[in-house]
Amino acid sequence: MDFNDSPDEAAFRAEAREWLEANAPTREELEGLDEVEAAKLWQKRKYNAGWACIRWPEEYGGRGANPIEQVIWNQEEGRFATPGSVFAIGQGMAAPTLMAWASEEHKRKHLPPLASGEHIWCQLFSEPAGGSDLAALRTRAEKDGDEWVINGQKIWTSGAHYSDYGIIVLRTDPTVPKHKGLSYFFLDMKSPGVEIRPIKQISGGANFNEVFFNDVRVPDDQRLGAVGQGWQVALTTLMNERMAIGGGGVGGAGFRQVFDLAGKVEIDGEPAIRDRNVRAKLATWYAQETGLKYNGYRALSALSRGDTPGPENSIGKLVAASKAQDMASFAMDLLELSGAISDPAYAEAHGMYQATFMGAPGGRIAGGSDEIMLNILSERVLGLPQDVRVDKGIPFNEVPTGR
Repeated sequence: MDFNDSPDEAAFRAEAREWLEANAPTREELEGLDEVEAAKLWQKRKYNAGWACIRWPEEYGGRGANPIEQVIWNQEEGRFATPGSVFAIGQGMAAPTLMAWASEEHKRKHLPPLASGEHIWCQLFSEPAGGSDLAALRTRAEKDGDEWVINGQKIWTSGAHYSDYGIIVLRTDPTVPKHKGLSYFFLDMKSPGVEIRPIKQISGGANFNEVFFNDVRVPDDQRLGAVGQGWQVALTTLMNERMAIGGGGVGGAGFRQVFDLAGKVEIDGEPAIRDRNVRAKLATWYAQETGLKYNGYRALSALSRGDTPGPENSIGKLVAASKAQDMASFAMDLLELSGAISDPAYAEAHGMYQATFMGAPGGRIAGGSDEIMLNILSERVLGLPQDVRVDKGIPFNEVPTGR
């Protein structure tokens, strides 16, 4: 892959940079806005100017850009302190699934409001009894005329408390093996019977949620794929999830912040960055970050050929979260006793390192645990033998569940 801009790409980059320099929101504009309000302001501004979801077809709210132009836009936008996106799940996971499986009517109805920031979507996959085994889910949907009635519970649903819609996988036939008895839907999160309970995290945030379904009714035309085809539809979501989070960005303290910190603090009266052990750690993280970036570019090259994101994107998920945890821990060590201060009013970098350290373990579970990522890579990339699956081929309602 040639990483130099072609003449057309250089012109696109210049256009994007000029617009961003003139329109990126200022700190004064964002003052007093919460996370969702700030993200919606920025998303709407991009949408009105034709810079939102630029790879999407124009009829769905994009501009029909190619994957390389998307990379260029991400690079240029990354130079500015723009609001964090609450649309990552909707735009990175739900939208590609809708484009692949939804009716044209639903695409035209739901994708433009997602691109403009009017609607936020969440992903209702994980369950308390399933762990990282999505196919072991127990939340059920039963057909009643032209509707399905949902009962059960989902957990660790990011952003459910401010989402308008959600994508969901449900058990519709417990008499067949677990992967074959699933169906996939999307639903209005304000539907009667949906109850959302935020989960308080060790970092102090509450972005994850429990979601309970009590006789929630969903029209059959909001089913994506055939009845029993939910696993195949879910794979579309999961492959795009790996793509969305596989580039190495997990938020919080990154390599640049830790590198700069090593130049500010001292060890034995000298800048920490002069210590050979500090430089060795920084070199390792730089190599990891660079590898993640180019692995992401490799995936984008595949997309530009019309291929579906593959299991190799699990590399990014596996490496990025543990890297963030290690870097944040190291930064706190560099700060010595002051590294224990997490209050943003007093801590270095407003407590960014402490927040990253406490939030990173969740990143090693969300979207598939480290162990799941290792299994995916070993089986589907390296071709190693499958892990033992004692419930393989057994009807779901006959799988032993203990006493």
